[in-house]
Amino acid sequence: MSETSSRNAPRRVALVTGAADGLGREFATALARRGYRVAGLDLADMSGTAELIGDGFHPVRADVADAEEVDFAVEEAATRFGGLHVVVNNAGVHPPLDFERTTLEDWRRIMRVNLDGPFLVSRAALPHLKAAGWGRVVNIASSAAFVGPPDLVAYTTSKAGLVGFTRALSSAVGGYGITVNAIAPSLTRTDEPGDLVSTLLYVCDEGSGSLTGQTINVDGGRAGTGR
Repeated sequence: MSETSSRNAPRRVALVTGAADGLGREFATALARRGYRVAGLDLADMSGTAELIGDGFHPVRADVADAEEVDFAVEEAATRFGGLHVVVNNAGVHPPLDFERTTLEDWRRIMRVNLDGPFLVSRAALPHLKAAGWGRVVNIASSAAFVGPPDLVAYTTSKAGLVGFTRALSSAVGGYGITVNAIAPSLTRTDEPGDLVSTLLYVCDEGSGSLTGQTINVDGGRAGTGR
């Protein structure tokens, strides 16, 4: 981050979905260390994340696929911190399912969390990002969208939709100083958290204003080899 960005960072506010653990906790903690005030949105207990971050963290309990809950949660976060600038759509589910045994309920549940969630959160956040005159929306996709694992048809479809959503939304909001990008980790993330965090901080940086509509694979080259 540039020197100017570092001075401005304390005035920035980030909302991270799925912040209770895993990558969401990593992202929330990294943004807080950069000086962001962070709101976490999750159905699970976020006390562990709160302990790591301290006073700069505000947990909001909500289902990312429930429009009313999302609207309320985003408004609460923006009110608590006086605005909103960065949205990280990290919450997601990825149950392995045999395609022929996938029920319509299974399919809809995966789409609701992985695709409806980012739509609802981004839609609720956009008025605040526009008001700020600057914003970053970061969608956590998956390299599965480019590999197509046979036991993850529904999940892969949802993440491919998220890639398209990223591209189209970037065109819709670019005139407001808002960028929209996606990060695509591999399904095996044990060696990736540091790379994913650094990529997130890069796309959120004030100096990355020309980077938008892109999906960045952080998968150790697995998408290119089909692994």
